[in-house]
Amino acid sequence: MNSRVLTYFLLLIITFFLSCSNEKEPAATDNKPRIIVTSDGEIDDECSMVRFLLYTNEWDVEGIITSSSQYHWHGHRWAGDDWLDPYLEAYSEVYPNLVTHDEDYPAPDYLKSVAFLGNVEAEGEMDSITPGSQHIVKVLLDESDDRPIWLQAWGGTNTIARALKTIEEEHPDKMKYVANKIRFFFIWEQDSTYQAYIRPNWGKYDILTIICDQFWAIAYQWDKIIPNDKIDHFTTGWMKSNILEDHGSLCSLYQAYKGGDDNEGWSAGSPKQQGSFRSEGDSPAFIYTIPTGLGSLESPDYGSWGGRYVKVRGNTWLDPVPEPGYTYPEGRWYTQTAWGRNYMRDKYPENQDLKNEYFKPITRWTDALQNDFAARADWCVKNVEEANHPPIVKLQGALKLKAQAGERLELSAKGTTDPDGDELTYQWWQYQEADTYEGSIKIISADKPDASFVVPNDIQKGKTIHVVCQVTDDGVPALTRYQRIVITIQ
Repeated sequence: MNSRVLTYFLLLIITFFLSCSNEKEPAATDNKPRIIVTSDGEIDDECSMVRFLLYTNEWDVEGIITSSSQYHWHGHRWAGDDWLDPYLEAYSEVYPNLVTHDEDYPAPDYLKSVAFLGNVEAEGEMDSITPGSQHIVKVLLDESDDRPIWLQAWGGTNTIARALKTIEEEHPDKMKYVANKIRFFFIWEQDSTYQAYIRPNWGKYDILTIICDQFWAIAYQWDKIIPNDKIDHFTTGWMKSNILEDHGSLCSLYQAYKGGDDNEGWSAGSPKQQGSFRSEGDSPAFIYTIPTGLGSLESPDYGSWGGRYVKVRGNTWLDPVPEPGYTYPEGRWYTQTAWGRNYMRDKYPENQDLKNEYFKPITRWTDALQNDFAARADWCVKNVEEANHPPIVKLQGALKLKAQAGERLELSAKGTTDPDGDELTYQWWQYQEADTYEGSIKIISADKPDASFVVPNDIQKGKTIHVVCQVTDDGVPALTRYQRIVITIQ
């Protein structure tokens, strides 16, 4: 056999083994959350869309659907059927730089291919079969992918309701299959269709449903809610230098506060000035699914950048209300009934300790959240060496532990790395709101990679303790990631 023939056969063999390897390699998206967004195109939705597009590498985005709400529909404060187009076009302009930071950013043409107009003719309209509702039907009925999919309502739930009604009418035998895949996250119930159709007809399937009122912390009245030690991340100087200026075409579309608009909660003495943060009331719907390491997708009461929630009925989770003896409404959780909105409308500034506790599940993270946003904005224009990227937190041992009262537990984050080689600071802390143990623990060497604590002697069997390892780099902006250990007492 001459050398040319030998080389040819060697290349064939190498190609064969490489192809076999590629076939066996799991898809890169296997562990990513699947997401379909529905949005009514309000100004704060447009702000949320900028941030959302900067995080699309973290999810499998399977739909971006324009819908309506009690606030916006055809002929009533409508942003236009094509309001999304400039944002997708701007994304296409910064995509070549974004993808150098993470190859998982979806191609612009793909995002455009899953953007549809849903039910927008009127508030709560769900009679019409629309391109948006039909796309949701198609995704939910696709049996080639059984992974959970988050249906997010940034506006009303009517397009989602229309899709589910189509499935009920045309594929009743698939309802249980579809329901097992769905996870709901609603920013309020911004029309009546969840109560009027989804809950009565799909409630029997016990779909995990999160309905959020905590979002008001980063909505139009953020200046009255964000703690003083974090508010600088929302003011004009920070927004201009980190987001609005010199960060590419997508960030330049961000709808900053224009100043003087009383309808957006402006008041004398407010830190709001022209160019400051305006509102991103819808962002918690997708922020909740950002994989920060907090593990919130395991249970809504774990808590994450997108808030923390408590089970109120069935598999429905609402905001924890810090008022003893509070009774949640049987019907809609929205502007007329939700505790936080009522407080800000009717009681503020009385008893601000209650307000601070209510919004803390989101406000506690806002400096880390905003720094992360700023880093993503940098990814639009800076090369990999110039920009910062979050640390990768890895703990030694399991993230779910069983222990006994009085036992000493050793904790280690020595596997943690930083992609930019930055110096790291560590903080181990007890997430007491997520615990079922009502006491506190003392963590030894809480600011070191290795820490420990002794399980309290008074703890009862079955109780849980949540310990978070929080790691922040010294890059600019400083970025933070986490891992959570849940200890169950035997």
